[in-house]
Amino acid sequence: MNVRLFDYGAGNLHSLAKALERGGASVTITAEWNAALSGDALILPGVGSFGAAVRALAGSEDRVRDALAAGLPCLGICLGMQLLFPRSDEAEGAGIGLIPGHVRRLEVSTVPQMGWNDVTAEGPDALMGDAPVISAYYANSFVCDPEDATLVTAWSEVEGFSFPAAVRLGNTWGVQFHPEKSSSPGLALISRFLDRAGASRGSS
Repeated sequence: MNVRLFDYGAGNLHSLAKALERGGASVTITAEWNAALSGDALILPGVGSFGAAVRALAGSEDRVRDALAAGLPCLGICLGMQLLFPRSDEAEGAGIGLIPGHVRRLEVSTVPQMGWNDVTAEGPDALMGDAPVISAYYANSFVCDPEDATLVTAWSEVEGFSFPAAVRLGNTWGVQFHPEKSSSPGLALISRFLDRAGASRGSS
């Protein structure tokens, strides 16, 4: 399984790359979209800001969206999940726009949300596995608001405010938390993504 980990130029991707390698992937970190779309799966990491990410995306939105719509397996993590949407209140600029909706600020007293929180599955899901609830690590100030709520596969809550913890459209998944920092449940989620990606691409 040859995985492309996109680099927005905004931070350290070492822990995520190591988590993917532990799941059996061969990882290439790249800042070029041609290379990013040429692997068996694409990972959009959760490091950086929406503004920096859309600057890295500029001019390639249609190409990336078309590749994901055509079935290239993708996992968007935190910021990477937000980048799947067309726009964000965090910064101007166009996201990939695969999932209709927008990204809005987390409306709670303490922002960012930092630390562990429960993730409750909406129903059976390939990434969540058999556990209806897992504990995952968050570091976010913004949350996604898809137009189609049926795309939400898991929810979290903070200060009584519920928000999508995970979404799925076709072979594209987004998680608002950081699986690479979420101990064994997060590493298991990454492994399940790689398994699904390998099956869909006919590779291992």
